[in-house]
Amino acid sequence: MKHNEFRPMAVALTVGLASVLWFVTFYLSGSTFWIKISFSAATLAILSLWLQPNRADQFRFNKSAIVIGFVSAGLLYFIFFLGKGIASAALPFAQGQIGAIYGKGAGTSTTIIAFLLFFITGPCEEIYWRGYLQKNLMTRYGHWQGWLLATVIYAGVHIWSFNFMLTGAAGVAGAFWGAMFWRFKNLAPVIVSHSIWSTVIFAVFPMH
Repeated sequence: MKHNEFRPMAVALTVGLASVLWFVTFYLSGSTFWIKISFSAATLAILSLWLQPNRADQFRFNKSAIVIGFVSAGLLYFIFFLGKGIASAALPFAQGQIGAIYGKGAGTSTTIIAFLLFFITGPCEEIYWRGYLQKNLMTRYGHWQGWLLATVIYAGVHIWSFNFMLTGAAGVAGAFWGAMFWRFKNLAPVIVSHSIWSTVIFAVFPMH
């Protein structure tokens, strides 16, 4: 499969699989949430690399990419800090739903959570969601439409959490990282950003 070739059936099947994996991760009980989300993200990343293997140009890890990743992670954390304050003041259910997000990690060591987020979930989500799905949708429908559709799908699979705040947060984060990938055409800063942000917000300085 050529790097820039769009195969609608392959893309659609991966989206369907993502929906099933996120359903199992967020809705079904059993196992550890952080293990499930790591497995789900890794499965999609491996599948996408198999479907489109020639993607070395997407992984340009250099000083600039790392700096951009660090700075953007801090910016996104600040955006969520402001958003939490606004949502908590405007929506009576917001605080409870935010607490429920963090409650999914109850009983799991923060060290394990941090490791999984930084080394597995963060990188693997970007390899699939931005590096494969958004890239293909932008190739097929154009940059603006592809970015928007990828963001909607990314937020949409989080509907299985039945948590408005989590689904909204996924939409904001997905739009942010999607815009980064669109702008830099490089997964490296997006991977750094996602990995740092998720590790900090869930394991270092949580917002619940």
